[in-house]
Amino acid sequence: MSKPPDLLQGTLDLLILKILGLQPLHGWAISQRLKQVSREVLQVSDGSLYPALHKLEQQGWIQAEWKPSDNNRRAKFYSLTRPGRRHLAKETAHWERLSAAISGVVRLTEV
Repeated sequence: MSKPPDLLQGTLDLLILKILGLQPLHGWAISQRLKQVSREVLQVSDGSLYPALHKLEQQGWIQAEWKPSDNNRRAKFYSLTRPGRRHLAKETAHWERLSAAISGVVRLTEV
């Protein structure tokens, strides 16, 4: 999911926040989880993921901490902050309204 032009603005941020809302993860694990949960439909490149993580951290919605990963290498683990949880709830509600509206239009049939 290297940000195709038709991808709605903010969608990657929402997906990252949702994944981190379940548990803290490092960047590679975030991309693998997204790929797994979407049954390999959604794949994010490092060139899109890490700038998005940096932006979310600057906005205060996630925080980072260096810790050892499963293979004992140092990795930057990201977790959702309290303001991040509030933002996730707001954006999830917005996404549900928007996707329902789009689905309604896509399902139109000729009369």
